[in-house]
Amino acid sequence: MRRSVFSCALIFWVVLAISSCTDIVKPYRSSPPSINYKSQVFDRLYSLPEPEAPITVSIYKFRDQTGQYKPSDTSIQYSTAVTQGGTALLIKALQEAGHGKWFTILERENLSDILNERKLIQQTRAQFAESGANKSAALPPLPALLYAPLVIEGGVVAYESNVLTGGVGARYFGLGGNVAFRRDAVTTMLRLVSTKNSQIVLGVDAAKTIFSIQLDSGLFRYVVVDRLLSVESGISSNEPPQMAILESIEMCVYSMIMEGVANDLWSFKDKKEGSLILTKYMDMKKDPIELLRSPYEEEELKSDAAVNGEKSTQKGVENAQ
Repeated sequence: MRRSVFSCALIFWVVLAISSCTDIVKPYRSSPPSINYKSQVFDRLYSLPEPEAPITVSIYKFRDQTGQYKPSDTSIQYSTAVTQGGTALLIKALQEAGHGKWFTILERENLSDILNERKLIQQTRAQFAESGANKSAALPPLPALLYAPLVIEGGVVAYESNVLTGGVGARYFGLGGNVAFRRDAVTTMLRLVSTKNSQIVLGVDAAKTIFSIQLDSGLFRYVVVDRLLSVESGISSNEPPQMAILESIEMCVYSMIMEGVANDLWSFKDKKEGSLILTKYMDMKKDPIELLRSPYEEEELKSDAAVNGEKSTQKGVENAQ
């Protein structure tokens, strides 16, 4: 009798714990829509100083060149592993550079739509001019389309799954759990081509890892001779691949700007500040982790170093006294 009461109480508390965990995790409730996603590179790209003059570029396509499908251990997936909206992500990164003052971007991916719309405008104007009441009304011609001296080419060139996998787990008397992780990698390449002579002016690349982790736990035990208790729980976290691709594209844009400054293709408006940023970039190329540190984190480190310096100076004075 006591064992039955104990087993009922144990099951009650287990069910209560599971229900409370469900209330905390709330898998049925999605998050509200968000805007202005900020990657690890966003602050550095957005805080660039103004250029001496905006750079006019055109983008025809920046797409998936990997041909990779979503990885699966159980079945064949025909959905692509890489987003097909690479051009939109590249335009977003170019618009972010230096508070949007670095590039003048021309639409070329859907150029046929623009040309068709211009034809409709011309036809409408011609019909308006030919009408009896408006023969004398002369409408000005459409302005010519802008052209770009530079064209941005490239795409997502590699997507590698299961670059690194691993995990650990343990069980004791039917109680235990395990954790497993997986790391993928995506690589993007960007090149700047001269419209005048088709020469490749610059070429940069950037790689970004995509990390996924899964945690499982469970209890498998006989409460009494003929009563089996089984409890399982788990949670997984997957980094969105499109956000990783956005970060790698932003890194390519940042590198393209800095490499262009280094090769005297363009320059910063403030020469002194530009020289300091270029020096930091050249130093940080040797240490990629430092490259991901935002300017705000750098200011915090400088302030912490100043405070520590003042403390050490004060301590040295006290010891001298």
